[in-house]
This record gives sequence, C-alpha cells and structure tokens, in this order.
Amino acid sequence: QVQLVESGGGLVQAGGSLRLSCAASGRFFLINVMGWYRQAPGKQRELVALITSGGIINYADSVKGRFTISRDNGKNTVYLQMNSLKPEDTAVYYCNALIRTSAYGQPRDYWGQGTQVTVSS
Repeated sequence: QVQLVESGGGLVQAGGSLRLSCAASGRFFLINVMGWYRQAPGKQRELVALITSGGIINYADSVKGRFTISRDNGKNTVYLQMNSLKPEDTAVYYCNALIRTSAYGQPRDYWGQGTQVTVSS
C-alpha cells in the first residue's frame, strides 16, 4: 500500500520561511509526478507546485519567485521550500503523487494527510 507522509508545517510570521517534506513509502514501480496543493478555509484546493520525474517544474503564479519545489528520487521525497511567506499562504498543504504501482498498470493519484501552514501578519 502506498502512503505519502508529510512534515514541516507550522506557524510562522509574515516574511518567514518553512520547508515541507513528503516521503512516499510502500511498493510501487514509478512515481511520475510529485507536487503540492493547498486548501484555505472556504476555498477550493489549488495547485502550488509540481515536479515530474524528469525534473520539469510548474508553479502557481502566486508563489513564483518565493517557493521552490525539489525532489530526491532516491528517497522518493519531494520538498517545498517556502520563503517570503504571506498571510494569504495560510492553508492546509497536501502532498500529491501520480504513482504507477506496476510496470503495466495505470498511474493513479495518491494524497498525503495534509499539514497546516499558518502565516501571521
């Protein structure tokens, strides 16, 4: 069974930094894409950043220049370095991965349990 376990959320003042980590565990063949989404109260879940197995990266416009996503394929881990945090970054951050569990199976989405990030003004 595949699991995504996140860590690194917390409370920080505006302008501060946090680093999120997400490690995939279990039995699988290939992790195609890893990324981060967030959901603020009363809002829909939105993409923050994603990175493919080949290193292609995509960021939401709202975080470009402030957040950096990276990936350690050997550790099956994705990171999100968040700098210059703003109160509007406050949300539950979810790790997401598109994983193929066998060589011939279709990839499917997996989600972490979420980690709270709160930025005070």
